[in-house]
Formats: sequence, structure tokens, C-alpha cells
Amino acid sequence: MKVMRTATKERIVALDILRGFSLLGIMIANMLIFHTPYLYIDPYSYFTNAGDQTTFKWITIFVQGSFYPIFAFLFGYGLNMQYEKAVQIGKPYMPLMAKRLSLLLGFGVLHALLLWSGDILFTYAVIGFAMMLLLKLSARWLLSLAIFLYFIPTIGLYVLTKLIESLGSFSLESLTEQSQIAEAVNIYGSGSFMDIFVFRAKEWLIFGVVNTFLVGFIILGIMLFGAACSKWKLIERAADHKLALFISGVFLTAIGLLIKSWPFIAEPTYSNIQLQTTLGGGVLAAGYIGLFLFMTTNQRIATFLQPLANAGRMSFTIYIMQTVIATTLFYGYGFGLYGTIDLWTGTVIGVGIYIAQLLFAYIWFKKFSQGPLEALWRIGIYGVKNN
Repeated sequence: MKVMRTATKERIVALDILRGFSLLGIMIANMLIFHTPYLYIDPYSYFTNAGDQTTFKWITIFVQGSFYPIFAFLFGYGLNMQYEKAVQIGKPYMPLMAKRLSLLLGFGVLHALLLWSGDILFTYAVIGFAMMLLLKLSARWLLSLAIFLYFIPTIGLYVLTKLIESLGSFSLESLTEQSQIAEAVNIYGSGSFMDIFVFRAKEWLIFGVVNTFLVGFIILGIMLFGAACSKWKLIERAADHKLALFISGVFLTAIGLLIKSWPFIAEPTYSNIQLQTTLGGGVLAAGYIGLFLFMTTNQRIATFLQPLANAGRMSFTIYIMQTVIATTLFYGYGFGLYGTIDLWTGTVIGVGIYIAQLLFAYIWFKKFSQGPLEALWRIGIYGVKNN
């Protein structure tokens, strides 16, 4: 596995490539919420024209719910790397890790309140504090906990939704209120910054903070799986496990795609969609991880994917930049395009923004060794002098 030395530390290129790849999927999935009142609709009935239906179908199957798990896996992987580094040099890891997570928590709150209610940094920081207490465990214990925390809530949620459906005529459409859709379009599309701020804060408290604790155990399970793989040095030793990575990647991708397609194959009941998101999303993410790690063992492919590695090196900057650009395009204090474009156009815009970010990252690293927000992050942790 190729390791690149920078001015600050050694970097594992495959890890950066995987992180950069996840940022592409996150952008495509987030675009649904950036320009559409997605949180308030039943997407299976809301989109009526053929183009929107097709775009929604393919985003749902291949992208949505399958890239944040990759990011969570890498987050857990990185936390364990930091833990092992602290142990290696004989320094206590708790104080520094707590400082990192507290700073991430602060960034997450600011991001959610000032830019976008779909923030994930707050969630990762909260769950990271639980992770911090478990990193001393062996890889086998971490894996056992990961399996338990991922599958028990997933199965429980599925059984619960099936039970709710059996009690009466429950459907996704029953959760949809036209007044909420109209309010979201009106405020985000033409409201002032203060109007949007108030609406966004309520949205974050309802969908963001509450969701952190509702699905927190599932996310913790994914992070623990990442930490276990980090102890086994899965990414660093990918070349030693090429065949296993390829076979598992193909198998899990196929199973993941089947589960994620199920609401379209059968019917889009609440329980089927729940299974699609919580189980299918994670399984497909594992498949993507296996296939990408297999590909990065080939030097030519790894070189071809270097632009993704550049994005991965400044993932914090790229993630926040995506929010800034998208909200400027779609919100009332910017160009006010919210609710006015179709899904295909929104997806093309999202991919276009990501390509522009790859170019930005390439130019930036010609001169600097860290992304701009990454440098600010390190100053917050270590101070100006040590950075």
C-alpha cells in the first residue's frame, strides 16, 4: 500500500481515495435536500415526471444512504489510528481526542445553524465520545460490538415499522403535509437569512439532533467496525488481501443493491424503505469499500484516482465548501433556486461542483500541505505556534 509523506505526517493514499470517493456520493445525495423539500415529502409519489422518477430511483439505489456509512467507517478507522499513535509515543490519548471531538462538535453546531440542517459533524462528534471509551478493546471485541450495535437496532426498527403497518392503513403519504412543503419552498427559496436561520434551527432540532440518538447505535456500530479494521491494518495491508477484498466487494455490492432495490421491486412500504436505508445502505457501503480497496492495490488505478485522494486530504474543507456553494445557489439569500429545478439538473450541478472541487484541491496542494479548514482545525487543537 502506497504511503505518501507530507510536511506534517505520513498519509495512506488509499484511505484518502476512499474518503474522496465518499465525498462525491455525499454531494449527490445531499443535493436532494439542498434544492428540494425532501424532508417533507414521500419521494415515491411526489416526483411525477419520468425524468425525476428515474433519477430518484438510481440515486436511491446506488448512492443514498451508502456513502455516509463509508465516512463513518473511515472516521472510526482514523480515531483508532490516532489512539495507536498516542499509545506508541507514550502520551495520554483521552485529552487530545476529547479536544478534537469538542472542536468537531462546535463546528457541527455552527454548520447546522448557520449553513445547513443536514449536518453530520455534530452526530459524528457525539458518537465519537462513545468511541473514545472503547478504543482500548481488541479488534475482535470491537467487531463483536459493531455487529451487535448495527444489526440489533436495524432488525428492531424493521420489526417496529412492520408492526406499525399491521395496526392500520399507514403509508408514507400520510406523513406528508402540503403546508409543510409549501413553507419549506417559500422560506428556503425566497426567505431572508434570519427567516431561513429560524426555520433551519427547528429543522435541525427535529431531524438532526433527534436522529443522532435514534440511529446513533447503528452509526456507532459502523465506526467500531472501522476501528476494528484499523487495528487489523486492513487498508495498509490491502495488497495482501486482494482476492478477499474483490470477492467480498462483489458479493456485498450485489446483496446491497438487491436490498436497496427492494422498495422498487416489491412496494415502497415504510418497513421496506427502513430496511433499504439501514441495512441496504450499510451493506452496499461495505461492498464499495471492498471494491475500492481492491482497485487501489493496482498502482495505475491508484494514480488515476489521485484527484480523489486530493479531495480526501481536505475532506473537511470539501464538505463545508459543498454546503456553502449549494446553499448560495438555492437559498433566498443567494440565487434562490430552491424548488425550481428537476432532480437530474440538481445531480448534474452536484457532480459539477465536485469536479470543480477536485481542480481546487489539485491547485491548492501544489503550494500547501493542508486544506484551509484543516489548517484552521489544527490551530484550534495545537495552537498557532505548534501548527
